[in-house]
Amino acid sequence: MKRIIIIAAMAIMSVAASAQDFKWAYVDFNELVMLMPEMDAARATMEENQKTNEEILVSMYEEYQTKAQQYQQKAETWTPAIRESKEKEIMEIQSRLEQTQQSLQQELQQLQQQLQAPIYEKAQKTVTDLAKAKGLSVVFELSTLLYFDPAQGLNLTPEARTALGIPEGRTLETLQAELQAKAQAAQAQM
Repeated sequence: MKRIIIIAAMAIMSVAASAQDFKWAYVDFNELVMLMPEMDAARATMEENQKTNEEILVSMYEEYQTKAQQYQQKAETWTPAIRESKEKEIMEIQSRLEQTQQSLQQELQQLQQQLQAPIYEKAQKTVTDLAKAKGLSVVFELSTLLYFDPAQGLNLTPEARTALGIPEGRTLETLQAELQAKAQAAQAQM
């Protein structure tokens, strides 16, 4: 019994001693990724592709609308064989439209993943390099913490922002304002 108590006491002392060497930090990883200059370029590429996709779909939809209107206007004058042929043609256009829409959406998702993967990797590497340089044991993502005492850890976000080339005054709020202004300008052009 005495031996178990001694072993338990030694284990507690060992954990307490190693806890003193435990250094941790936190980082707002989402902020880093969203504000990186590379993410701006990825967003621009995505917007350009989205616009191209919309143009393709609008063109296809206009073709569908034209054929459907023509059918409605002339269906009474056509023979049953022509009506059936036109109905089949309209259904094929509608099916092509749906397939194209799904295909373009999948391609857009794949493009987004391709564009964002190196951005996330760069941010992860930057945080990892900073943590190693500072001798940290753990870096937590800020949004997943329920409670923490900032005085007990180190905020790596400012240093990571600098290392990633994020401008000093840029925040998620300013990014949101930029994106809203851009959307409003695009809406006004329509």
